Amino acid sequence: MVFYQTITTLRKTVNLSPDVYQGRTVSAAAVAAHECGHAVQHATAYSMLMLRSKLVPAVQISSTLSQWVIIAGLGMFGFGGGNTTVLLIGIILFGISTLFSVVTLPVEFDASSRALNWLNTTSITTNTEHQKAKDALKWAALTYVVAALASIAMLVQYILIYSSRSED
Repeated sequence: MVFYQTITTLRKTVNLSPDVYQGRTVSAAAVAAHECGHAVQHATAYSMLMLRSKLVPAVQISSTLSQWVIIAGLGMFGFGGGNTTVLLIGIILFGISTLFSVVTLPVEFDASSRALNWLNTTSITTNTEHQKAKDALKWAALTYVVAALASIAMLVQYILIYSSRSED
């Protein structure tokens, strides 16, 4: 079990793993600054974060149900006739999760931008360290990009399956 250290900034709690909280590396500083960037987003009511927060309840439901509904919709085709309505409902549910992945991108990039700006203006990092922090945050952000692209690709695939089935 991992225990997290917490710091409070702008009346928001920031949870950091022990490696980050106690870390003395450039990547630990970058991750901590990134998480504080999210706290600033909360404090300033950053619009994309607010949108993402509003999507959370729908995503909790859709991410649990979408795959089962899609499987049920596709399974019905295997047993004759088929029902495109069930498949369409699954696609709509999956689309909510995809939307969440896409909305997450500007939230994460903005938090990283805030982090890098803070690290630079406070001289916490040297020029060389700043470049390393930038590189670490870039690669972390790219994991969100890959997740969003994968979700979009799956959504397109489901839509194409639906389109081909509804024409039959």
